[in-house]
Amino acid sequence: MVASDSFAEFLGEQLAPLASITMRRMFGKTGVFCDGFMLGMVRDNTLYFRVDDDNRAAFKEAESFPPLNYEKKGGTIDLSFWRAPERLFDEPDELVMWARLALAAARRVAVKREQTAPRRK
Repeated sequence: MVASDSFAEFLGEQLAPLASITMRRMFGKTGVFCDGFMLGMVRDNTLYFRVDDDNRAAFKEAESFPPLNYEKKGGTIDLSFWRAPERLFDEPDELVMWARLALAAARRVAVKREQTAPRRK
């Protein structure tokens, strides 16, 4: 389920120090974007941050799993978005710090996609 209006507004306020935060409904969830990069997703008013090889250890250490997932053909597909630790919502500066880690991961993912995308002639 997508983010409620009040949760989306709360996230927008909390993440405002990053830059321009926008949210877009997609696939029954809400994508959280900063300057065009998807740093997070919200499902059922739970925030999940983008994770890659560079920041995965921090999320594992914080025990912020399970990752966002969905069911497909009888199996579970894990996405590269891990639940934001609950304690971050009591620490706005730390929430922004974790969001910056997720934004950096989103930028790295975008670069990798550009490098592996087939070139058009």
